[in-house]
Formats: sequence, C-alpha cells, structure tokens
Amino acid sequence: MGGLARLEYRGYDSAGVAVLNNGKLETEKRAGKLANLRSALENRPRSADGIGIGHTRWATHGAPNDVNAHPHVDNHNRVAVIHNGIIENFASLRLELEERGCKFLSETDTEVASHLLSEELKDRGDGDLAAAMRGICHRLEGAFTLVAMSVDDPELVVAARRNSPLVVGRGKGENFLASDVAAFIAHTRDAIELGQDQVVELRPDSVTVTDYDGTPVPVREYHVDWDASAAEKGGYDYFMLKEIAEQPRAVADTLLGRVAVDGTLTLDEMRLAPEELRDINKIVIIACGTSYHAGLIAKYAIEHWCRIPCEVEVASEFRYRDPILDRQTMVIAISQSGESMDTLMAVRYAREQRARVLAICNVNGSTIPRESDGVLYTHAGPEVGVAATKTFLTQLIACYLVGLYLAQVRNLKFGDEVNAVIEQLSGMPEQVERVLSMMEPMRDLARSLSGANTVLFLGRHVGYPVAMEGALKLKELAYMHAEAFAAGELKHGSIALIEEGVPVVVVVPSREGRSVLHDKIVSNIQEIRARGARTIVIAEEGDEKVRPYADTLIEIPAVPTLLQPIVATVPMQVFASELALAKGNDVDQPRNLAKSVTVE
Repeated sequence: MGGLARLEYRGYDSAGVAVLNNGKLETEKRAGKLANLRSALENRPRSADGIGIGHTRWATHGAPNDVNAHPHVDNHNRVAVIHNGIIENFASLRLELEERGCKFLSETDTEVASHLLSEELKDRGDGDLAAAMRGICHRLEGAFTLVAMSVDDPELVVAARRNSPLVVGRGKGENFLASDVAAFIAHTRDAIELGQDQVVELRPDSVTVTDYDGTPVPVREYHVDWDASAAEKGGYDYFMLKEIAEQPRAVADTLLGRVAVDGTLTLDEMRLAPEELRDINKIVIIACGTSYHAGLIAKYAIEHWCRIPCEVEVASEFRYRDPILDRQTMVIAISQSGESMDTLMAVRYAREQRARVLAICNVNGSTIPRESDGVLYTHAGPEVGVAATKTFLTQLIACYLVGLYLAQVRNLKFGDEVNAVIEQLSGMPEQVERVLSMMEPMRDLARSLSGANTVLFLGRHVGYPVAMEGALKLKELAYMHAEAFAAGELKHGSIALIEEGVPVVVVVPSREGRSVLHDKIVSNIQEIRARGARTIVIAEEGDEKVRPYADTLIEIPAVPTLLQPIVATVPMQVFASELALAKGNDVDQPRNLAKSVTVE
C-alpha cells in the first residue's frame, strides 16, 4: 500500500491488491482514490504469506469501477494478474476464450491475460508460471507490463515487459517489482532495469531474467540516489519537466490499437456508425485553454482531409450565441479531464439541439465522455503539472485520427493514403525525442530573458495556434505578458508594439509544404528586426533562408506541414518552463490555477 501511494500520481481512478493468505488467493479492489482501498483493507484485516501484487489504475478499456479494477483472476481463482498498457488484440482473444468456456467478469483487456495464463498453465501441466507467461506474451499485441502470481508457487512473482516500464528492486531476503522505482525506494535503492520483451522471475532470494524464448539475458543494475519525492518525478525537479520528457511515449501510446489487421483505422470507442458520420455536413469543435488551441490545429487537418466545414469555438462562449446546430452537425468536445464545466455545459446544449457529440479526453469514465455519443481517449496517462504538455500533443494525435477516420468512412481517402499519414504519425515519437535532445539553446535563451516584461509570438497557418499555445504557457508559468498574432496581421496594428529589444518568437512554416507562407513570414521577421525586435526563430533544420534574420535560431525536424505543431510546440513548453524556473516560480502549481476547471 505504501508503494501504491507513491505511484498514485500514475493512476488514481481505482486500485486493488492480491495476496496469498494460507495458500488462498485473496483480492480487494475499489474504484476511486487509494483511500477507498485502504479503508476496505482496514475493515477486513488479513495476513499474507509473503507475496502480493498491487495496482493503481488509469482506465483504458472499461469504466473505472470495482469490477474493472486490477488485479484480475482466472475462473478458478488460482492466478492473479495486473497490467499497465494496452493489449491491442484483446477482442479476438476474448472471443476465442469465451468459445472455450471462460467467463469474463470485466470489460478490461487485462482479464484476457489472466485467462490466457490459466489456460497455458493447464495445458503445460507443470505449474511453471514463468514459462506460461513467456508463452502468452507471444500471443499478445500492443504495449504491456504484466505481473502475475499463482497459488501453485507461493514464493514467486513473474512479470513481462513490452513497451511499458518495469524495474526490479533488489533487497536482502526480499525483492520488488514496480513500474517506477518510487514504489520501493523506502526498502531498497538497488535496481535492475528490464529490457524490451523480457520476463523476470522474482523470489525472496533470487531474480532471473530471460527473453520471451526463455534464454537468460544480461541485466543492467544501478543504484538510485534520488530521494522518494524525486523518485516519483523520475529524477526531475518538477512533474512538468518529467511530463515534457514523457511526450514521445505518450504520443506512441495514443496511436496504439488504432489500426486494424487490414490496415484501416479502427476507433473502437467512436460509437458512431459510419452511416451517421457520412451524414455529417458541419463540424464544430468546442474546447477551453490549451485544448482550444488543439482544436484550432484540428480544423486545418479536418477541412483539408474531409472537405467538411469546421468551426472552432471557445466552449464558454458557445451556447450563449445561439449557434446553429442540427442532426447533421458533429460537435467535437476536447477536454483533458473530461470535467471542464464550460465544455460540459456546451456538450449538453449541443445534445439538446440533436447534434452528434464526440469527446476527445484523457480520463476514462469522466463526465464529458459519458454524456457524448462517442469518445476517442488519448493515452497520455496522468498529468500532474497544471500546465498541459503531453496531453496537448496527444490531443493533436487524437484530432488527426478523427480527421483521417472521417475521410476514410466518407471514402475521401483510400487505404494507402490513410496508411501513408499513419506512417508519418508513427514517426512522430522519434521526432519529438529529437527535438527534446536539441533544447539546450532554448533553455539558455529562456534564462537570459527572465527579466523581460513581455514576449510576443508570431505564426501562420498551423503555426498560429502553436504561437497561441506558446503565449499561453508563458502566461501560465512565468506570470508575464505574452501575446500571439497571426503574422499577416502585423501591419494591421500589432507592429506598433515592436520596439528595441522586445523578444518575438516566430514559428516558421515549412519551406516545402507552404513555400508562399514561408517567404511571407521571412519578410515579417525582417520587418520586426528592422524595428529593434530580438528575433527568436523556430524553423526546420536546414532552413538557411531564415538564418540571417534570426538572433536565435531553434531548429526542429522537417515533418509534413499539418504535423509540424507536434514538434514545434515542444520548444515553447521548454521555453516557458525554463523561464518560469529562472524567475523562481513553481511550474507544477502556478498561482491561481487548477488542473480542471469545474465551475463556469
């Protein structure tokens, strides 16, 4: 329970434990915060034989309730399993198991693993839990960390890893497994990092690691010198810095499970039939704050791919202007928490007008998805920092997926065209990783500007919402005046703000994809530089045309035009967080702000 408390920042919609007690498997599971589980355990005290597994859940498949909470057991109550990640082929595996007589209690993909493991043990007949785990891993697709225990071997815990974190803690006469060293740092600081596609067998006095074929593999041992608080943050000083660094994985996780065997997009949570989507003749996106900026970027992609008129509204203004909605309108509500009151009230209004409503949300089972006709969940995981970072990038990915799916069902894009964009999206985690490795100049710049009174931002096309997001981050974190303009509007008034030394961040469009706009924004840079501005230019690698006019040039990878916001936003996040830190601000909990705005 102490370990789960230190991991609660990773998931807090339900929690559960399984222990062996006098040779019997006992589980306790509760929806909601960890305190609910703790109360249940206090009301039913028990002893344990020495091994146990526990889990705090961030729901992906199935609502956050007692039944869907982990651990999951087999029909004979002999095997218990917990799981992080997504098993992409769980639906076909579940059907196969049901045909063989397995009874499912939950809606989760995880329960498939418990039944598979039980069946594998029965088929083997030797009680070798590790061998059974290796056997089922060959059948599972997706990203997962699985941990299992069995009544047949009361001194063994087995775990497997693929594309999801898992570490071992080495103690004296005791050993630990966790998704993060924070869980066991009170007991040991000696750790082993598990590699990709590896299985570990944990006993009180031994740790054995093999690959999925059973071949022993070398392990990397290390000593953790962080304290418990730093361990929760992965060694970072603030959760926000950790969450910025987690973005490559968050983007990859949001793409998981979206492509069917035949290569077509499949959005299981959509719940809107293709014929309903073909009936849509207008899309309205509603959102607040950072989510609104994601919506502005989505408009470019949806109109380009789907040829459907798309409006983007600030949710708090939406229902007060008497918008024109009907059954052929689809309203897309974007909310990280799924509880933003302005967006929720806008959703309710849209449904009253008979519009179809699709939610894009990060929190499974929250109010907005429950009250919508369909939902596309982002899989960013919990975001502790108040200022959105990884949730923004995953919202962009979700918006792109919605646009592509609409184009697919409306027969506006062929399978190979959809696959081409999906392939580009699949390359984005690597590109974000590259951007993060190139950010030291941006950090140096931010520290040098800690005394500035204002920073202006310019952008064109999809770069304009990126500029707006950059300005918002600076307001949220550094408590300073920041404003974004469409670069073409400069000469219509805003150029009057340019004076000697004022920093101006410019997001430059792609040279290839938007060459006309590229040339125009280079002219804008020249205009403001001639009037004394300090130009901070974010441009593609190899863009020599902007170099002579940039006081500071921040390079990003060249990617397709519509996807540029995924890489162009990251420098904005780094800039704002570093400038705020230089001012001595708390970047996790900025003043006057809350993570979820639950009042209008």
